[in-house]
Amino acid sequence: MQSIPVILLGAGGVGSALIKQIVANRALHAAEYGVEFTLQAVCDRDGAVITLDAGLDDPTLLDIVDYKTRKGRLAAYGQGGPQSDLVGIVDIAGRTGAIVVDCTATEATVPALLYALDRKYRVVLSNKKPLTMDQEVYDRLTRAGATGGKRSTPRQPLTRWETTCGAGLPVIVALNRLVAAGDPVTRIAGAFSGTLGFVMTGLQQGQPFSAVVREAFDLGYTEPDPRDDLGGVDVARKALILARGLGWRMELNDIEVTGLYPEAMSSLSVNEFMAALPELDDHFRTLVEAAAAGGKVLRYAATVAGGRCTVGPQAVDAGSPLGRLEGTDNLVEFHTQWYRPAPLVVQGRGAGTDATAAGVLAEMVELAAGL
Repeated sequence: MQSIPVILLGAGGVGSALIKQIVANRALHAAEYGVEFTLQAVCDRDGAVITLDAGLDDPTLLDIVDYKTRKGRLAAYGQGGPQSDLVGIVDIAGRTGAIVVDCTATEATVPALLYALDRKYRVVLSNKKPLTMDQEVYDRLTRAGATGGKRSTPRQPLTRWETTCGAGLPVIVALNRLVAAGDPVTRIAGAFSGTLGFVMTGLQQGQPFSAVVREAFDLGYTEPDPRDDLGGVDVARKALILARGLGWRMELNDIEVTGLYPEAMSSLSVNEFMAALPELDDHFRTLVEAAAAGGKVLRYAATVAGGRCTVGPQAVDAGSPLGRLEGTDNLVEFHTQWYRPAPLVVQGRGAGTDATAAGVLAEMVELAAGL
């Protein structure tokens, strides 16, 4: 039985779901893989619960989940305390063979991640922001443990980042296998936002843009400020990760991003923004009708091809995988030498705390068991 020390950065939705899944799957991991994950530290934005012993016990872990569900901060948790030095936490709580798991949504974790890799710890990311910083940071994170060559996926990787592009969908592994097989990827097209997929489906069904955005907001599909989704930056980050996975040297500001609202609406309050949305209805109705006239449908998609990354509303063939996509699923098309004329398609639930946490846990098991 291997006891694998784990340092968890981020105890919000994904982090809490991961804790519950680790606890629920202990028997499976022991019987099938000979692995037991011992959480040495659980951190949130300004606090941490740390043990120097054999790991936090399951009742404590589940109590932390309950506490976080009630919006508690670990700085005020009974067995925790204020702690903002993530490098210090990795230093104190780290052990040989440790896995540092980043389930946050901030760039502030990067120094701790790089420190962990310098210590030969392993890293699993659901947080896409570290991989979309400067190219140098991406290289250091993804090439740690490389035994030779220049590929972003080393033969003995210390870092995994599958869940940065589509939650539990095997997008990164599909890309890596194509690259490893020498099958040239000529084009990647993807719908990476369930929220924007919902909006595009509503537009195709004839709903006004303002009405479908309001529905997505009321259903909780959008962020508290819907512009965080409608602006397309999150999709651009995923496109950048894929482009860099192809070996492209590119920065986030190199991506051409077209959002779904004009810059003039950026300064409005959320309520003002929602009230102003009907002003955009005619514009999107025109886009949908123009696409339909050419046998196409409107999708919010990312395209990686010909040295360029573009993100925004695109008219795609109605009979293509992207054109047939409906609802909140994510979908990625890989167009390659061998996958033509029909592309390799990865489709399914691309968001959600449980699905993302399950993807993170699978990568932890693979690292721990040497798979």
